[in-house]
Amino acid sequence: MAPLDIATVKARAGPREFGPGDDMPEEYRRAATRMIQFHANSEIMGAYIERPYIRQAPSLDRKLAVSAQVQDEIGHGQLLYRAAENLGIKTREQMLDELANGEGKFLNCFHYPINSWYELPMIMFFVDGAAMRRQATLKRTSWEPYAHAIDKICFEEGFHIKHGEDILREIASGSSHDRELLQEAFEKWWPRILQFFGPTNDQSVHGGFAMDVGLKTMTNDDLRTAFLNAYLPKAEKYGLEIPDTPHVEYDAEADRYEVAEEDLDWEEFGEVARNEDPTGAEQINKRHRRQAAVEWVREAIVDDSPGVGTTSAAAD
Repeated sequence: MAPLDIATVKARAGPREFGPGDDMPEEYRRAATRMIQFHANSEIMGAYIERPYIRQAPSLDRKLAVSAQVQDEIGHGQLLYRAAENLGIKTREQMLDELANGEGKFLNCFHYPINSWYELPMIMFFVDGAAMRRQATLKRTSWEPYAHAIDKICFEEGFHIKHGEDILREIASGSSHDRELLQEAFEKWWPRILQFFGPTNDQSVHGGFAMDVGLKTMTNDDLRTAFLNAYLPKAEKYGLEIPDTPHVEYDAEADRYEVAEEDLDWEEFGEVARNEDPTGAEQINKRHRRQAAVEWVREAIVDDSPGVGTTSAAAD
């Protein structure tokens, strides 16, 4: 099959249009690898900030549910690394090493630790809800292995969101002190949640090309607006007051909420995105230490696996 050029890719770009059998242009393969690797890294790092609550959750049922959720997130990461690996730019081992060494990028919200049970629904409900808004659109991405992985991920993320909402409902139905701590957590995480979708369209570096070749199907601004319209009413339902900053207004004529983008701290976001923020560095160090701690297991598996020793040893 003749290799495709970028003009042909843009003309043909559509849901699940391209797969491993297509000889894709280098520019497409690198863009898709960057996007899917970022998603995979985010699944892994999201699991790390939730992991402490397997033990710290207040009941056995909650511990089991958090444990299952963390396991799901790690599995999502592995699916996505395989989808990225199919593009032929990087191996799974290279991507995992980049994450552990601080070279791999991941979502801003997962650079910050969760410091209390009251903060957990900020991730499990609001951040996972934001992720679902984005991931649902990726079922129509042009790289078919990515779309197939998203099918399973969205199915399981739906349960994660319901679990997060159940925790939110339980806390919101508690004492006045519980509700006060929940509001404090919401105010702390709200700006980070709104930045989840990345810079505005005019500041996005890679978004235009990703849209042109069908890797993305909605812009950052459109995704943020869709999230606001779906989740602000839910926040209010559970008694949460929307913070004054970042300022959010309801446009009655357009029947939608809009955020004042100038109120979002994009300088801090940039530091976080470049892995330069101290809290993010600590999260990366945790990943590095844990990967190093199980290196002997990976080496033992490779050494004992017929037919894979040479390739995997080279990757390590």
